[in-house]
Amino acid sequence: MRSLKQAALLAATLAAVVAGSPAWADDNSPVGLWKNIDDVSGKPKALIRITESNGELQGRIEKLFRPADQDQNPKCDKCEDARKDQPIIGMVFMSGLKKDGDEYAGGEILDPDNGKVYKSKMHLTDAGKKLSVRGYIGIPMLGRSQVWLRQD
Repeated sequence: MRSLKQAALLAATLAAVVAGSPAWADDNSPVGLWKNIDDVSGKPKALIRITESNGELQGRIEKLFRPADQDQNPKCDKCEDARKDQPIIGMVFMSGLKKDGDEYAGGEILDPDNGKVYKSKMHLTDAGKKLSVRGYIGIPMLGRSQVWLRQD
């Protein structure tokens, strides 16, 4: 009888640990930590944390990958909204994306390099290990895309 109680307690404990652990990412959702790859240079630019609140996704910059001779904590000096002159690290630069079929759309994304805000959409690829992110003006054909790599 005692071993049955111990087994039940162990199973309940493991279930609680698995359910509460962020280490097991949901590959069907973009929520988690991503490394974005610059579409021009092909090099990593930043680590981005995507979170969800009330059915909307937002992205916050957690770390920048910059050469040692560049400012390691730059400010968004080209931003034209409330983010002007705010530190890029910690900044919410992507917001308002909602699930729409197999993609997330209807949001916007800021390019801190030029301070411009674009419409945005994204979708998961490669069994949830990659995220294709597109920023555009007007229609999706007029924009550019990046592939982000899951880090969780």
